[in-house]
Amino acid sequence: MAGFRHRATASIDMAMVAHPSVTLLIGLGEAECAVYDAQGRREGGSVVIGLLPGDLRAAGQGVGAYLQIRLQPVVAAAVFGASSELSGQIAMLEDVWGRDAGQVEDRLRAAATWDERFAIAAEILGTRMGGRRDVDPEVAHTWRRTFASRGRVRVEGMADEVGWSRKRLWSRFRSQLGITPKRAAQLVRFDHAAHLLAGGHSAASAAILSGYVDQSHLHREVKTFTGLTPTALAATPWLAIDDVAWPREGLAGAGRRLSTDAAV
Repeated sequence: MAGFRHRATASIDMAMVAHPSVTLLIGLGEAECAVYDAQGRREGGSVVIGLLPGDLRAAGQGVGAYLQIRLQPVVAAAVFGASSELSGQIAMLEDVWGRDAGQVEDRLRAAATWDERFAIAAEILGTRMGGRRDVDPEVAHTWRRTFASRGRVRVEGMADEVGWSRKRLWSRFRSQLGITPKRAAQLVRFDHAAHLLAGGHSAASAAILSGYVDQSHLHREVKTFTGLTPTALAATPWLAIDDVAWPREGLAGAGRRLSTDAAV
């Protein structure tokens, strides 16, 4: 999780970049903020962004703050219940958690420091999980292997590894995480390539290092996930802070908590 405080003297509008996680954005300030997509879906305030949301943008103005929490799909399935219903969607937190959403926002806004907010958020998430396991161990294992390999796994090999048929793994994975194993691998591979591009690698180099067939293959996938070209993706402000707020070791383990201020 990471906390951000911004002072936007003019209206901002930036591309959001797909990530292999379910993202929870909790608004903590008075600034007007919204998330919207090319199809006209628009949600303001605190939102939940499911896997593969498509071409999303964030817009806002004024002084505000928000808490951003990235949940691995296996964890999100326990926190939000039927995770498959969130796949490809953006939804108001109130629609997902009901009246509890307002109480969560009030507690976080009343906290005096970011450390207090992080502790409160961790407590809330832990309570909502409550020892639940909404995902089969075989599905969880397949996700972990997909993430650890940066998307370079084959469904057939994973099915053999967990002792299931390919058809069963495909069906259970999709019903529980809201995404097919193949699409999950594509998303994880794209995430790796996106960070290579943001780190200064050329499109050709990022394609090779991420396991794409060629640069054209990478271009098509970037366009599909973000609506951007690789060059535009490399320059997007959304990725600029990732190496600080979301270090790679943190994503594979317990996570990282960070707060930052930004003037736009």
